[in-house]
Amino acid sequence: MNSKDFENRHIGIAEKDLHAMLEKIGVSSLDELISQTIPSSIRLKNELNIPDGLSEFQYLKALREIADKNKTFKSYIGQGYYNCIVPGVIQRNIFENPGWYTAYTPYQAEIAQGRLEALLNFQTMIVSLTGLPIANASLLDEATAAAEAMHMFHANHSRENDSASANKFFVDKNCFAQTIEVLQTRSAPLGIELVIGDWKTFTPDQTFFGALIQYPDGNGEVHDYSSWVSAVHNNNVQVAVAADLLSLVLMSPPGEWGADITIGTAQRFGVPLGYGGPHAAFISAREEYKRLMPGRIIGVSVDAKGHRAMRMSLQTREQHIRRDKATSNICTAQVLLAVMSGMYAVYHGADGLKKIAGRIHGLAVQLNSALSKSGFHQLNKNYFDTLFIDAGELIDKIRTIALKEEINFRFVDNRFIGISLDETTDEQDLEKIISVFASAINQDAKNVSVNTNSIPAAFSFPLQRASSILTHSVFNSFHTETEMLRYISRLEKKDLSLNHSMIPLGSCTMKLNATSELVPLSWRHFSSLHPFVPLDQAEGYQQIISELEKYLGEITGFAGVSLQPNSGAQGEYAGLMIIRAYHLSRNESHRNVVLIPQSAHGTNPASAVMAGMKVVVVRCDENGNIDVPDLSEKAKHHKNDLSALMVTYPSTHGVFEESIREVTAIIHQYGGQVYMDGANMNAQVGLTNPAMIGADVCHLNLHKTFAIPHGGGGPGMGPVGVASHLVPFLPSHSFLPKKSSSTTAVSAAPWSSASILLISYGYIRMLGKNGLKQSTIISILNANYLKAKLEKHFPVLYKGKNGRVAHELLLDCRAFKKSGIEVEDIAKRLMDYGFHAPTVSFPVAGTLMIEPTESESVRELDRFCDAMLSIRQEIDEVEKGIADKADNVLKNSPHTVYEVSSDEWNHSYSRQKACFPLPWVKENKFWSPVSRVDNAYGDRNLICTCPEIASYEDLLAAK
Repeated sequence: MNSKDFENRHIGIAEKDLHAMLEKIGVSSLDELISQTIPSSIRLKNELNIPDGLSEFQYLKALREIADKNKTFKSYIGQGYYNCIVPGVIQRNIFENPGWYTAYTPYQAEIAQGRLEALLNFQTMIVSLTGLPIANASLLDEATAAAEAMHMFHANHSRENDSASANKFFVDKNCFAQTIEVLQTRSAPLGIELVIGDWKTFTPDQTFFGALIQYPDGNGEVHDYSSWVSAVHNNNVQVAVAADLLSLVLMSPPGEWGADITIGTAQRFGVPLGYGGPHAAFISAREEYKRLMPGRIIGVSVDAKGHRAMRMSLQTREQHIRRDKATSNICTAQVLLAVMSGMYAVYHGADGLKKIAGRIHGLAVQLNSALSKSGFHQLNKNYFDTLFIDAGELIDKIRTIALKEEINFRFVDNRFIGISLDETTDEQDLEKIISVFASAINQDAKNVSVNTNSIPAAFSFPLQRASSILTHSVFNSFHTETEMLRYISRLEKKDLSLNHSMIPLGSCTMKLNATSELVPLSWRHFSSLHPFVPLDQAEGYQQIISELEKYLGEITGFAGVSLQPNSGAQGEYAGLMIIRAYHLSRNESHRNVVLIPQSAHGTNPASAVMAGMKVVVVRCDENGNIDVPDLSEKAKHHKNDLSALMVTYPSTHGVFEESIREVTAIIHQYGGQVYMDGANMNAQVGLTNPAMIGADVCHLNLHKTFAIPHGGGGPGMGPVGVASHLVPFLPSHSFLPKKSSSTTAVSAAPWSSASILLISYGYIRMLGKNGLKQSTIISILNANYLKAKLEKHFPVLYKGKNGRVAHELLLDCRAFKKSGIEVEDIAKRLMDYGFHAPTVSFPVAGTLMIEPTESESVRELDRFCDAMLSIRQEIDEVEKGIADKADNVLKNSPHTVYEVSSDEWNHSYSRQKACFPLPWVKENKFWSPVSRVDNAYGDRNLICTCPEIASYEDLLAAK
């Protein structure tokens, strides 16, 4: 089999197309193009030390052998991770469906209505189950959701109290260990004092601003916190509750007994364990926190025709707008997983969820009864699914027997055993558990077997839920597979994804997410592992993790890599915390100034502030490059306190800056470290690397360069690579063997969303060293090809010294404004041609940032150019007065099938021009399901749960 088999599938440009493309660009070869694009001073001299590529067949065969090294024991470890049953209709039609997993974040709401509705379902589910009025569209994991709640409380307390003297945050000792560790990480740089203790003896005072409790607690006990919450509130302390979502089906929700914020994970709502992720965390809150809420909030608005339409609401509070004033650096969510969890609730409905939760609780009651009869002391008086057993001196014997029977329990303090049941537990599993304990006391297991005919279904403690759940019609309509399939399909058809056309987003590489990279995610040996199983049960995963760390180290030129960060923004934060730890180790805690170019992504300054640093903005020159004299002046001015420079390379403006080595040398001269944002690694792999340009640390967006799908706005991964002097400061984790690192965990699981590491691992293994390099070369070729075809009609804002761009380019559309045409009009008009818009007004207002990637064919590139040139003619018609300034195809885009098929057509242009502007559009027309969405209306009338039609019609009438 040819080692280039996969390379030829992944890269869209055929050999026969190269000559014409190079001729259009004005170069004779790819080597000439690259030499004109990338400064020779930073070009790699050697090839990557990575194996040759494998064919898809070879790779999947080899991966099967690796998968078999994982041991799929039955795990009852719990701690926020539980096995569950993924309904087949959801697995096949969402999890394994490119129509869902290749979509982009719904910034262009008109062509993302399906995902937006699915996320609104998720928010409605969270609001219903937690008893709080507002929820967002998911967070990264439960531990980081707890940290976000802490930040919200801190910001809210500071806003409402002039003195803002309170700097303590209380955490109950029986919160999950990984949550406590992430809180320790996130509190330290902000000067927040974490106080860990027993909630029963906690005495709040004016030095505390917030508190966190677990419900049920980390050992499975359910407490009545209601009077405690009232007492804490009386002392002006805000309360967050980490809640088990499935338990809230039966248990009194935190919002009804006073919680200000509820956080947790929706993993057990139909999402595989995956050795830690990805899973959708949740956060819900009282109304007063809505402008402090991190991440995305989906809201209901109207379109230009007055029809219901959804969008992302209150975006002005997000990091990309507020930058260093933001309360969170989060710029993503776990959309694909939130969609799955929301659909799980849609499919089962209230009655189905009650049946699932009641059955789990009933099995726990039955198990408790059987073990008690055998003489074991169970400590939880009230519980949902978890028993906590005092095993005393028998613990080692029980551990040995359990492992022999391929069972994992949670062992605590070499005395106690936690057993957490889940949706997959059945009567045979209970009998096996009972037999383990029976064997430990030399008892005949047959005498203590489960009575399968008398499993109690009632909840056995006083905190029963009285309020109803999931009353909206969407949770009461699709309980047969036929209806569910049609509902999922109906929503999918409302979204434009990579299976329709190229998504030419600059800064957000939307390349091929190959089927062979994704198929293994559904394999049982990868999907069913709990993240806290003994390491010898995850040898397959450990091999992949070890090899992937090695490959990414080679690609970046760095000595060490951590795969723990759960998103690009979290990778930024981890990188800065590593730099912070390095300075602390040198007794230079005063180094807290970060220089950030004005063109940087909004997460950069937001992450810096979260890491306890002060942001100083560096100007860019007229060519869009870092203003080196300004940088030098500011670095010198802050030399005593300089911590780091945050730089993106190639620049956010799509250019390989010639001065990059000079820039990094200046920072090092004054004792600072260089953090490189890896958003644009798609232009570096195999040609240059962060170490070569002088960086000390960088994060990589695996969901961009390394082919993990965007999933409609998540999941993502943001591992960090570091130079040798920073290796000792890579993040640790409480689950792993202790090491000397002073950087504690940044994510809940040791390797966060471990299952999707398989995708990037497959991408590297199948492309191999030559394919990786060729992918980078072709991504640069394609961007310069688009530049050559479009620049006479749309000025290219920034270029390199030789007139070349990197893997992306900025089209300057600001001149059209004088004729009344905004850059947004171009973005919406592209929908009528069947394309997603490029990145709009970032990093420069009034521009379009385009990245074609290496995966698109020349035919698709030409199709996109044809669309852009046709739009330019439409703009020209407005400029010349041929088309009406207000009533034209751009201002009224996108055009829906309802409008075009209406009996009335009151426009000055034809229906054909509106909807079929070029002949090939008819071949595969994508119809936007709604007209242009009214953003301002949606913010003025915030609705972030599913409204019933009647109530929504009342709102429209009021408008």
